Amino acid sequence: MVQKLKTIKLYNGDIPKNLDLGNSIAVDTETMGLNINNDRLCLIQISSKNGECHIIKFEKKKNNAPNLKKILENNLILKIFHFARFDVAVIKKYLKIDCTPIYCTKIASKIARTFTDRHGLKDLCKNLLNIDINKQNQTSDWGNKELTKHQINYAANDVLYLHEIKNKLNNILQREGKKYLADACFKFLPTRAEFDLIGWQDKDIFDHK
Repeated sequence: MVQKLKTIKLYNGDIPKNLDLGNSIAVDTETMGLNINNDRLCLIQISSKNGECHIIKFEKKKNNAPNLKKILENNLILKIFHFARFDVAVIKKYLKIDCTPIYCTKIASKIARTFTDRHGLKDLCKNLLNIDINKQNQTSDWGNKELTKHQINYAANDVLYLHEIKNKLNNILQREGKKYLADACFKFLPTRAEFDLIGWQDKDIFDHK
């Protein structure tokens, strides 16, 4: 059954200390742009399986968030991302933590769905869940003091469906005997993020050259 959005909760700087999100959360970030070393972190969205989305808004140069860090660093909580390489690097840069364990739906899709080259979140929602999501606010100004209703809904949709997408992709990975490949890629992601942060975004260390 497709999960529907029930509640969006917006926080400034951190989540409540006693917030219990279970052993699996979907995570996404919004930044001022796509340059990891220049564009600051503006939002982190997290969601469990209950239809609630928690959005944490960060002011410039204020990224302490001890309660959020505790959840993101917890090795007993699975963090589900779409294109985890970027989000993990941004979180490491601004919150000074490593997120593990990780599941990335974009990597899982590329390994499982070799019959297509369409692995964006919008494509996965449509093809796997038969849901159309609106990506119109993807390039909006996330640093604004007051977020619009459209921005908030957009941010929530980026995490709402990740649990169900993960389950669908895992079924294909297991059927095709490729789950071990996906798991190995997920474990490498923090290292890949570290390469990005030192400026090696375009270097392929496995290349012969």
